Amino acid sequence: MRVLVAGGSGFIGSHLVDLLLGRGDEVVAIDSFVTGRRSNLSSAGSWSGFRLVVHDVTEPLPDLGTFDAVLNLASPASPADFASLPLEILLVGSTGTRHLLELAGGQGSRFLQASTSEIYGDPLSHPQAEDYLGNVDPTGPRSCYDEAKRFGEAMVSAHRRALGTDTTIARIFNTYGERMAPSDGRAVTSFIDQALRGEPLSVYGTGTQTRSFCHVSDQVAGLVALLDSDVAGPVNIGNPTEVTMFGLAETIIDLTGSASRVETVPLPPERKGDPARRCPDISLARSVLGWEPVVSLRDGLLRMIDHFRSVESSG
Repeated sequence: MRVLVAGGSGFIGSHLVDLLLGRGDEVVAIDSFVTGRRSNLSSAGSWSGFRLVVHDVTEPLPDLGTFDAVLNLASPASPADFASLPLEILLVGSTGTRHLLELAGGQGSRFLQASTSEIYGDPLSHPQAEDYLGNVDPTGPRSCYDEAKRFGEAMVSAHRRALGTDTTIARIFNTYGERMAPSDGRAVTSFIDQALRGEPLSVYGTGTQTRSFCHVSDQVAGLVALLDSDVAGPVNIGNPTEVTMFGLAETIIDLTGSASRVETVPLPPERKGDPARRCPDISLARSVLGWEPVVSLRDGLLRMIDHFRSVESSG
């Protein structure tokens, strides 16, 4: 296929680009580099079937040719971004999604919207299945991302109903792995960075809040399985193994061999509304895609720790 990946220089987007190129697809990555990194595409650049276009999808798209599929992963996505780029997040979730949908609809392309578990908010249902409607604060510090993704899902669904666009929606749960930026504010990156530096691992609150972490290799395999299907979604793509933040911190200390300790710190104002629990029900993905994650948390963390060490030693 010829595929357009918006947000192709991002953490998940770049791994997706690599997977598509590796199976023989021609890939155009489009990115504004607001949060993406050129280094994430270093391996993709060696493929003859790869092209990078530097462009902000909130602006009218240039002539990029025709595509069999359009994948929308364009959005800042870390807690630090929610505080520093809220208006940009809302704009890319609305105008950016519209531009990409119009391209796909006009060409008869398959369109994949990368949505998020954040649309469930601080869930009152556990684990979260696709029919759960969520418990979201529309005015809190996370609302720029939550509502941008909820609006994106609404636009994609309306396009499908009104215009017959071939769309699908993936709800991505917490993903980790190589190419994450140490300073992005996510728990896994912060804990690994602190452990490698011998600093205390800062766990917010009591550390009893939970997440379910999916290694990026599993995540992109699930996204491609959804892309290749005829399923409209939404479909949860994530790892259903739940872990507390305190347990995650202790595991990272063990795997790094660090002398660090875990310390609990008050939840800062910008983290107000952090969900207490998050865990996907992936029954639908298992049944309609034949997909489930295969990388254990310990194995995935070891890969990521090795990557962090190699990056640190090289520069």
